[in-house]
Amino acid sequence: MEAGPSSGDNVNDMAPEEIQRLREVAEQLQEFASRQGDSWKVEISEGKIDFVMISPTAPHGMNVVKLRRQIEAQAPEVVALSDTDTEDPVTGLSKVPDLMAVAEAELNPGSKKVNSRDLLLVVEVVSRSSAENDLVTKLSHYPRMGVPVYVVVDARKGIGTVTVHSDPKQGPGGLVYRSSIPYSFGETVTAGRWILETTELVTYPDSW
Repeated sequence: MEAGPSSGDNVNDMAPEEIQRLREVAEQLQEFASRQGDSWKVEISEGKIDFVMISPTAPHGMNVVKLRRQIEAQAPEVVALSDTDTEDPVTGLSKVPDLMAVAEAELNPGSKKVNSRDLLLVVEVVSRSSAENDLVTKLSHYPRMGVPVYVVVDARKGIGTVTVHSDPKQGPGGLVYRSSIPYSFGETVTAGRWILETTELVTYPDSW
């Protein structure tokens, strides 16, 4: 479900006042959803507003928690936030990651959103409804938002994989991750400064 300028509009081509207008509309929509108790979040991508349904399953939530504990245990000065808005002041792109790591000292208590350029790591746990968003859209947007490491956990179809995208560099179409390293559940994953154990991550039932 989408609203706003057409999908052909690129945020990089928008004027600052257009980006600000998009931010204001997104905030109003999110506030409306919160008042109604609706389970969806608002993200800005490519000059439009995306509505993403929030319906996490127990396995999805378990995987997020298991990774959050490891991230914070290995870096006490870092907080791992879930379902929190992050926005890029440069491109105007905004996302609500399943998990993002940021130094606590960089957090501004007076700001509604975390600056994506302060993030150290982002983790998305793929679900059936978010697969394209996590595997395609966010893979394109996170390097442009200044995120140095993007970890994708895919627990679908009973086959658990973790892919670590890193080393963002300028390419013909803009910033892209130059390194993508795949792992299977059970392997030790290196993601930036973190060493993540995946033996306790769970896959979704085959029937899902």
